[in-house]
Amino acid sequence: MASKFYDKFMGWRVWLAKSSFKRMNLSCFIQKWRFRWPNTYRRTLLKSIFPILVLISFVTVLLVDNFIPAAAQIPRQEIRGVWMTNNDFDILRDRVKVQDAMSKLRRLNFNTVYPVVWNSGYVMYPSAVAQKAGIQPFVFKGKDGHDILADVINQAHRRGLLAIPWFEFGFMAPPTSELAMNHPEWLTQKRNGGQTSMSAAGEVVWLNPFHPHVQRLISDLVLEIVTKYDIDGIQFDDHMSLPHEFGYDKYTVSLYTKETKNPPPSNPQETAWVRWRADKITAFMVRLNQAVKARKPNVIFSISPNYYDFAYKFQLQDWLAWIRLKIVDELIVQVYRPNLPSFTSIISRPEIQEAQKVIPTGIGIMTGLRNNAVPMSQINSQVRTTRQRGLGVAFFYYSSLWDYDREQLDERQAGFQALFPNPALRARIE
Repeated sequence: MASKFYDKFMGWRVWLAKSSFKRMNLSCFIQKWRFRWPNTYRRTLLKSIFPILVLISFVTVLLVDNFIPAAAQIPRQEIRGVWMTNNDFDILRDRVKVQDAMSKLRRLNFNTVYPVVWNSGYVMYPSAVAQKAGIQPFVFKGKDGHDILADVINQAHRRGLLAIPWFEFGFMAPPTSELAMNHPEWLTQKRNGGQTSMSAAGEVVWLNPFHPHVQRLISDLVLEIVTKYDIDGIQFDDHMSLPHEFGYDKYTVSLYTKETKNPPPSNPQETAWVRWRADKITAFMVRLNQAVKARKPNVIFSISPNYYDFAYKFQLQDWLAWIRLKIVDELIVQVYRPNLPSFTSIISRPEIQEAQKVIPTGIGIMTGLRNNAVPMSQINSQVRTTRQRGLGVAFFYYSSLWDYDREQLDERQAGFQALFPNPALRARIE
């Protein structure tokens, strides 16, 4: 697809060049005629061709403005993605299975994969940053001893799919991880001193997003991925945040007191206290975006948060501000609800409508869990409702597309084929 877009773009450039050259030749031609034809004939000729010259000039300026810079002019193409999680690890570590997965996705007219690269306090690729930080005494490798992430990216690109690694756990980590145990000073806590909360991944602790050493670690890991691999983007989800109960550690209390001349309020949902912490996370994301773009300006800076009211009030994640600050290139809002009216209400919210006017925007749809299969009828109705609003989709997660449901494999794949009967490849921006 990239080559087709490039060819089309170059074709327009050639057309413009030829048009300009012809216009220049026409001007020279007219100059010569000034000495060969009477003044009255020249005036008649110039009057007849002047509107044509004006039109050519206008079209030339318009097209040049629309194509330079090219990176900013890619149309907002429909997202048809799928996350590849730790639950897909048996596939991810096997070259043949990865090849089969990418071929299936391409055949079913998907266009984007989001492979996990940061989960449970560990990275899914050989990392000098993790080794130096002492947070990972092992390396995830494929069956052939190969780099799993590099293989997924290469296989995806061969089939015209975008590969956007997914920084899944954000500031979250298990309390038994080397990251948590080796760096307890990096953790934040609740007002009562508790350091853990319950999540879909079980009991977790939270890295302090306001601590400079935490920010440096996350930034270094992200930039390592951006620099080392031929990625199309990097994605951060609802864990690039902090549950509102947290932030009462010594470092954050001292910082807040210094900046506001008051200690943090006892109510974790007090308006100014929520805003202060959310703004600090926003400031970090702005710096992270700037660092990523400095390395690779065309890399997609993608986020996949919860719906806005919940994300801001309960996770201190002001993603609407991120969009308005123009640091987000792609938004996928997670809406994992079986009830269609509730699902429809959330995806129709004004902040989603605002986002889709400026960036590719999609909805995260649940396709099943190991112990909770989602019927194709529910998936179909949610996808149809989403696409009717001009929104893309991303499914959570690959294996649950067809492995966990009682429906036959052929029937299940036919259902996804019916969702996307025509291809909609997304152009890679080199």
